[in-house]
Amino acid sequence: MKTDSRVFYGLSMAGALAILSSTMSKNPVLPLLSDSLGAEGASLGLIASASTIPGILISLPAGSLSDLVGRKRVMLVAAFVFATAPFMYLAVSTPLQLILVRFYHGFATAIFGPVANATIVDRYPGRKAERLSIFSSSTIAGRGIAPFLGGAVLILTNSNYKDVYWVVGAAGLSAFIAIAFVFKGIGGPQPGPAERRMGIGHQVRAIVANRLVIVASYIQAVQYFTYGAFEFFIVSYAKAMQLDLASITLISGIQLVAVISSQPVLGRLSDKFGRSWLIAIGLAAGGISLPLVPLTTSLWLLLAVAILYGLGFSAVTSSTSALVSDLTSRTGSGSAMGFLSTLMDVGQTSGTIVTGLILATPLGYFGAFWFLGFFLVLSVGPFAWSFMLGRIRS
Repeated sequence: MKTDSRVFYGLSMAGALAILSSTMSKNPVLPLLSDSLGAEGASLGLIASASTIPGILISLPAGSLSDLVGRKRVMLVAAFVFATAPFMYLAVSTPLQLILVRFYHGFATAIFGPVANATIVDRYPGRKAERLSIFSSSTIAGRGIAPFLGGAVLILTNSNYKDVYWVVGAAGLSAFIAIAFVFKGIGGPQPGPAERRMGIGHQVRAIVANRLVIVASYIQAVQYFTYGAFEFFIVSYAKAMQLDLASITLISGIQLVAVISSQPVLGRLSDKFGRSWLIAIGLAAGGISLPLVPLTTSLWLLLAVAILYGLGFSAVTSSTSALVSDLTSRTGSGSAMGFLSTLMDVGQTSGTIVTGLILATPLGYFGAFWFLGFFLVLSVGPFAWSFMLGRIRS
């Protein structure tokens, strides 16, 4: 029992530190660093999306590998990347170098997310929704603190980007120590049932063949398609509107505060009353909020839009992971969480690239944010068709 508590609370602490480090490396400093290096147009989209590309490539293999050889070995790889990547930002001098560093840094979260979730699902099968919610809240807390801490460092150092990345490095090293502590004394591979060891390929095929899993994962991908773009380009938009650094930091952080404060409550509502209606409402809320961004230059209205978008994001993501876990209870949890993470990263990667391309056209911010909002609203249809016709209680 003591080991279980150490694993869970240690993993939650590691998640908070790891996501604090990775988020502070990009929010709000990354768009400003990119601008100082002369990045523009499509290159901005590549910088924003480079860290999510590894998630597309290895989240599913990493999750499946952790089913086969145990969580510990795979998680220590993620810990190493968390500890080393932040210091590489100190040496960048061109947009291409920044893209490469972002790509390497992305391997940390690509591995950590699905394997951490799989660890929790395995160890707490009777309380997985509760435990996943608490773990998610801890990572969101790290994500929420990051823009305020990063912005404060920028303000106190007169926009010295290198000082921010020293702080990012300290958080990454702390995450490494926390992960090592979590798995101390947990020996060797822990693959579970024999069929899990022998049937990884079969499990992946079973996941892909499940239409409801595909739809639920698609919805999470759509949500992250807009999230990656919103998180990056709201900073660029605020800067273009000549808002000061403190205002930019407040806008980028308030959306995450909305998520932190609402997700545990929305998760409990999802467990109690079903997940489908909450996901549909969240998609609609995000779809309404995004087109409002280019219609205003007011700090207070942008804050309100960021809060509304954050609440919609929270409603969707508090339910989708639990829904996929429910639908894949007979497969390896690493494979299931890896598949969900892969589609999530496909969405986040393509969202920033597509938005960057739209931004480079005469449509500018107006076209970019209206497109994102329309995409969210349009996705309500296939989700409602699959989950809201009484076929299952989701």
